[in-house]
Amino acid sequence: MSAGELQTRDDDEAPLATASAMGLLACPHCDAVWRHAAEGEPCGRCGTHLHTRKPYSLSRTWAFLIAACIMYIPANLLPVMITRTLFGAQYDTILSGVIYFWVSGAYGLAAIIFIASFLVPLFKLTVLILLALLAQRGSSWRRPERAKLYHIIEIIGRWSMLDVFVVSLLTGLVQIQGFAVINAGVGIAAFGSVVVLTMLASLSFDPRLTWDSRQQQDAERERREPARDNREQKPA
Repeated sequence: MSAGELQTRDDDEAPLATASAMGLLACPHCDAVWRHAAEGEPCGRCGTHLHTRKPYSLSRTWAFLIAACIMYIPANLLPVMITRTLFGAQYDTILSGVIYFWVSGAYGLAAIIFIASFLVPLFKLTVLILLALLAQRGSSWRRPERAKLYHIIEIIGRWSMLDVFVVSLLTGLVQIQGFAVINAGVGIAAFGSVVVLTMLASLSFDPRLTWDSRQQQDAERERREPARDNREQKPA
């Protein structure tokens, strides 16, 4: 192992001086930073309750991810668009639509739908599962790269609804009674739920957990427990 690789490995495994370790708490509403503030204490500027990390971040993230993985199956198997003409009805799934455009020679449109409607949701699910799993274990593996991955899924997440927009547009425009009628299928609802659930999972996940070691997570958990007990015992 070279000296550069050894130094990089030592830097990755070295404990990081995080804001929570230095006793700093940032308000999620007004961005004011407070020193030695208690867990759950209201912000002195806006009154928002302060937390070192999002409460129950990993539990909520896993709940949304599991639901999204379940809905991802019918989103790709059930028809997203139903076209009824004089010659019968045609039921198109996401992948059958991609194949149709590819065979028709519309390679660019087929690539856009395949990337936005199939690869992007799958990529987001895979990355969020990886980030949540490593954060739960307090892993120090490639922390800077994991932080960049989270920002990437935040950027590309807005394009995940492209397929829903296309079907909605066609449903509103192509309604020629007696000749052609396009309706949204059950699959589009499942696909939309996958997009919404992955967005909620991304919002629930606290990216600051990436920089916490296992020891820091245990210390923060012990720090939150007395604060919660004090709030529960406090008379109304």
